Amino acid sequence: MRIVITGNSGSGKTTLARALARESALVQLDLDTLAWDAAIPTRRRRLSESVAALSGFMDENERWVVEGCYSDLLAGAVARCTRLVFLNPGIDACIANCRARAWEPHKYSSPEAQDANLAMLIEWVRAYETRRDEFSLHSHRALFDAFRGEKVELSAVLQTSDAMR
Repeated sequence: MRIVITGNSGSGKTTLARALARESALVQLDLDTLAWDAAIPTRRRRLSESVAALSGFMDENERWVVEGCYSDLLAGAVARCTRLVFLNPGIDACIANCRARAWEPHKYSSPEAQDANLAMLIEWVRAYETRRDEFSLHSHRALFDAFRGEKVELSAVLQTSDAMR
């Protein structure tokens, strides 16, 4: 089993990935850990470096769940996945999830640093439907529509079993 989960920031990707990893004994990968420079967290790594790291992860693990909003990076994982899950609960749900998000120590040095970024994140989430970058609804829809394997689009994540139907 190799699952890719994509969607807007705050759509529930990480929450679903953690649950699937736990329930199905999958190794979980949050693409944020590969996409951003650890030394300078506000700078994105070269795509080629992130792609190589992702490829190495998939080579080393037979059963995995990869989640992220980077369509350019996800393309490599989608080519090797057995199921694609597109979380699309709507802008309001994503914003509510962002407001309720627990501190993410792998992304922010403190809860205060994370909170200081919240207004920018909410504006980012609001622009999901109008942007045309690799993080947009447009690019996620294109990735999902082009995939010919098993796939599911969820407008609300109620249970992890929904992602497995």
